[in-house]
Amino acid sequence: MIPFHEPRLSDKAWADPILTHAGQRGSEYNFTSLFVWRRAFRHCIAQKGDMIFNHVCTGEGCAYLCPAGEGDLREAVEFLRRDAVERGELPLRLLCVSPSQIARLERAFPGKFQFTPQRDGWDYIYDIHKLADLPGKKLHAKRNHIRRFEDAHPDWTFEPLSRANLDECLAVDRDWYLQSREREGIQEDWDLRAETLALRDAVDHFEALGLEGGLIRTEGQVVAFTMGDRLSIDGFDVHFEKAYAQIQGSYAIINREFARYIRGRHPDVRWFNREEDMGIEGLRKAKLSYYPDAMMEKHVALWVG
Repeated sequence: MIPFHEPRLSDKAWADPILTHAGQRGSEYNFTSLFVWRRAFRHCIAQKGDMIFNHVCTGEGCAYLCPAGEGDLREAVEFLRRDAVERGELPLRLLCVSPSQIARLERAFPGKFQFTPQRDGWDYIYDIHKLADLPGKKLHAKRNHIRRFEDAHPDWTFEPLSRANLDECLAVDRDWYLQSREREGIQEDWDLRAETLALRDAVDHFEALGLEGGLIRTEGQVVAFTMGDRLSIDGFDVHFEKAYAQIQGSYAIINREFARYIRGRHPDVRWFNREEDMGIEGLRKAKLSYYPDAMMEKHVALWVG
């Protein structure tokens, strides 16, 4: 069997170059995502040459991500097929398969895979300049929300995240968790608890993971925060974004200010990946309201050959 292991911080040194140069825009091809969600989804990784392999277990069973990196895809998939046989996890399933990966799999294994869309897992991709500047009629409502926030809170400030203010973000998350659990109901509680655990891992290892973030403060209190890190050569992945929904404009202003912050620090970043909506109606509506420039489609690839 492939010697998979739970992601460790020491893996970042070899995994980051492979993931960055693989050119995949999906949030699962990011070391921070693999690390902070490792307990919730039982992520395990392995390296073979210049490729990274990922084994994951969910409520629907165990599967793999499509291998990423510089290497022969046909050989890599055959490697996974043998591993699946040894683990008794047949038929082979690959998760979060992008359209470009579908094309490569079809060339390597014509007719051997059946592909099914995972719409709830599609990532929302935005031009960073659009998020930072909110131009045009379509985003007029966002500008209005921010204007109302600024009018109501003239003392507001944006602060980069640091060890000095991360505990305040955890306090916001605790409030957000309790409010969301009440609003969404018990069926969503596992997702909320899993996200809270992932966020705490991100905070505990903020510097080691190379995370960056920001918060909005008014009247001395944190009302919104966000954090993420590099995803690809020209991409940035926003892992967490929390705000008090009852404060009008809090989400809109942290989104805008963080885009401006990252644009200033990383002029080579063009795309913001704000990740998936998990099929939550309100979250889908919110992400669509920014008119994504692209959707990172993801499919399940099931071996039927």
